[in-house]
Amino acid sequence: MPEIGRTAFRRFGFVQSSVLTRWPEIVGPRHARVCAPESIRFPPGERSEGILQLVVTPAHAPLIQHVIPEIIERVNRFFGYRAVTKVKLRQGSVAAPAAESRPAAPPSLRPIPMELGDSLRDIGDPELRQVLESLARSLDASNRKD
Repeated sequence: MPEIGRTAFRRFGFVQSSVLTRWPEIVGPRHARVCAPESIRFPPGERSEGILQLVVTPAHAPLIQHVIPEIIERVNRFFGYRAVTKVKLRQGSVAAPAAESRPAAPPSLRPIPMELGDSLRDIGDPELRQVLESLARSLDASNRKD
């Protein structure tokens, strides 16, 4: 795909096709469901300080407007340099991102250490809680080996 689509992607302002294919990784699955990149326009002769054009579902446009600084930061982190400095929104329909082909890893069956279990229950974000529980299990297992 990258070889075939390189000319088309460059015509529409994408230096790398991976921005499109890895959009859910860049902005997260929640934002990828409601917005998608259309193009990146750079000043003539430059490959930095570009304008990212996003298509956003109309109901989510105000939300995306508020997270534009975070989107700019994530896109620039993806590129590794200050590729984007501005984002323009266009309201329209967004195709759902392709579902990941990899199944999610099953949760660990090892118990969480007692001293950490109570403090992790208060965390509202389930993804963050799962990551912290996994870290706690790993630390407990490594402490038992020592």
